[in-house]
Amino acid sequence: MVESNYDILGVNTEASQKEIRDAFRRLVLDHHSDRGGEDEEKVKKIIQAYEDLKVGKTYPDSEDERLKKARVYTGDSEEERKKRNLTLSGDVAREMKLAEDWAELLNRNHATGSRLFGSKELGEVEFERKETGELLIKGKFWAGHLTYGGPIIMAGSITSPYFAQQEETKTTITVRNGNFMMLDPLQNNFTIEHGAKIIAENGDIIVGNLLGIKEILQDPQGRVGIYITKEHFTELRAPKGKVVAGTARETVFLDADTVVVNNLINNIKVRARHITIFGSTVNYNCELELRAGGSLVFHDEGSGFALSDDALVKLENGKWFKLQELKTSNMVGHGRQITYEYLDNLGKKSEKSQGAKINLGKFFKKK
Repeated sequence: MVESNYDILGVNTEASQKEIRDAFRRLVLDHHSDRGGEDEEKVKKIIQAYEDLKVGKTYPDSEDERLKKARVYTGDSEEERKKRNLTLSGDVAREMKLAEDWAELLNRNHATGSRLFGSKELGEVEFERKETGELLIKGKFWAGHLTYGGPIIMAGSITSPYFAQQEETKTTITVRNGNFMMLDPLQNNFTIEHGAKIIAENGDIIVGNLLGIKEILQDPQGRVGIYITKEHFTELRAPKGKVVAGTARETVFLDADTVVVNNLINNIKVRARHITIFGSTVNYNCELELRAGGSLVFHDEGSGFALSDDALVKLENGKWFKLQELKTSNMVGHGRQITYEYLDNLGKKSEKSQGAKINLGKFFKKK
């Protein structure tokens, strides 16, 4: 006889949401490794039963349903590869939801433990909650939403199935309290790519190199030979903190109180009160938006600074300047600041309505 989700949790069919939730928490803790429980499949079964009951599903998936969901498409055609990737991404996204519930339960009970979640085809990911409250994630994060109440340490890269229609399948990692950090990201070559989103609601984000993606699609109206470009921004947001990253390339959005980054290459949008750039490149449709009271600092020590004609600095009040026009023949940086107030005052003196042509030769001293 097939067990119902009520049977799995050990509650009757008339159980309240609170009774179901309490039973779920008790069972997961009873099977916790610290209490001698080592059956990971049993824990996953309990978590899945709880998730099913939350949406009114009485019985777990049948064998046929599981096979259908886990179906792997083979072949070399674009359509077959897309179907396969969508299927795998959906499977991983559901696993990440289970991981979220498991981690949050341990966090609420101040318990420690580690479990594997993910896909055998794409690679499983190890989640470990430490005594300090940090959640350590080891492996590549492929898809799905994950929210955690404490700090997250990531030992692996992050990607997103940008081609998926369902937003819950795409990658979004949210830290409610604390920092999101990658372990030695540049040395380990850990990246965040393909439209993944990282949010630190009350903390900082410290990561490696960033990469978005642009998707070339056929015209939605069916016109032959006409294509459109859809941008999938890789996004990092720390509204009350700092974003520290390596090079941002090809469709990336950074939004924080303070942004510290190396190079900005091709369609990068930065919004912050303080922006610091350590590299020598800001080019191809890049925009730096300063909030009131902020500043922009260039630290490059080289002999030149690579700026394209369309790289802009915008102010929160709507004024804007071409970075090329802020460049001097000896813009080596040395930590000098261009403040919001300085640019705002220059804008007031300008008679041009479409931007401000100015000379910062007196601002950056020549050798």
